[in-house]
Order: sequence, then structure tokens, then C-alpha cells
Amino acid sequence: MPTPPEFPSLITSIADLEAIYGPPNDAVQQKAIDHLDQHCQTLIARSPFLVIAASDAGGIDVSPRGGPVGFVRVLDRNRLVIPDAAGNKTIDILHRIVGGGDVAILFVIPGRSETLRIRGRACVTSDAALLEGLETGGKPAALGIGVTVDSAFQHCAKAFMRSGLWKPEQWPSRDDLPRPAQVWSDHIALSELDEAAVEAFVSDDYEHNL
Repeated sequence: MPTPPEFPSLITSIADLEAIYGPPNDAVQQKAIDHLDQHCQTLIARSPFLVIAASDAGGIDVSPRGGPVGFVRVLDRNRLVIPDAAGNKTIDILHRIVGGGDVAILFVIPGRSETLRIRGRACVTSDAALLEGLETGGKPAALGIGVTVDSAFQHCAKAFMRSGLWKPEQWPSRDDLPRPAQVWSDHIALSELDEAAVEAFVSDDYEHNL
């Protein structure tokens, strides 16, 4: 694979980076705590959606996770468990966790522009007691992602305000977007899988393997 061209005017030192933005104020610097207090636990209990990033020596991946409201279980002030479904079976995040373990998680509550960010160490568990009652799409969890929390804090609303994410009147038109099946068909680039075949496969997968 050819080396991509470099970007111009790179910022390559922490000092240069901080010179542009300036230092954060004291309140921002002290916003993170090292456990899940009652506020964190309440936010997690109201969230049906999160994004998790995991890294190992080979790289980093990020993936969404969703389920019924409160699908993530808080075990205590330092631990939580995320139910995991089969998905598309590439299990990229699980590979990264087994190979490394560092994770970052963003919990989202629909309509609320502040989010909850968590960093910690993760593992993959098949423990029946931990998984009992956990599900993602109406099916029992296949495995669980156990997370030991290093830091947790509420992230401000600015990104959601700038994007108008919860304001339908600001959403862009979808009229000229390619159909998801067309994107997958072009990316897969297999002659036996045209758009119609991919559409049929995806529809069946969504219906039976959520």
C-alpha cells in the first residue's frame, strides 16, 4: 500500500498544541473521578446506546453498542459489564480487548446533549452469573465486556449543540445518500453479491440476528 501524503502544518509537540488552545480551567481539570458515583450510575441506567473504543499493540477499533434502556449493568462503584451480541462475528472490539484491554466508552442518552465518558481496563467474560438477565436485542448476551473504571466524567454538550444532533429540523437531507446495501456491495466488491443480494442478506440479518 502506498504511503499517503502527509498533511501540511503539523502540530508535533504538546507545547505547540497547548499554545493554540490555552490551559483548561481548574474545574475542567478536576472533572474526572476514579469511580462510578450515583450520578454516573444513574446516567448508565438511562442509556440505551454507547460507543466503545479498544486498543492493543496492533491498533485501535471503535464500535457502537445498543440495547434496551439500562442494558449495561453496574456491578459496583468500580466495575460494569456490557452485554455483547454476535454482531457480524468479526468481533473486532473483543479481539482488541483480549489482546490489550485499554478501553474508552461514551454513554449517550437520547435527547440529552451531555454524555458520560469512561476510561478503564476491560476483559471478556463468559461467567453465567454476570451475564444472567443481560441482553441486547431480545436475546441473551453471548459474552460480557467487563470494565474496571479508571476515570469517569460528564462530557459537555458543545459537540451535540454544534451538530444539532437532537434537532430534526437541522438534520441534512438523506435524499441523495447511497443506500446502505449499495455501500456494502461496492466495498465488498464480490461479483456474486450485487446490491439486491446484499439488501436481502442485510434485511434477513436485521430480522433474525439482532
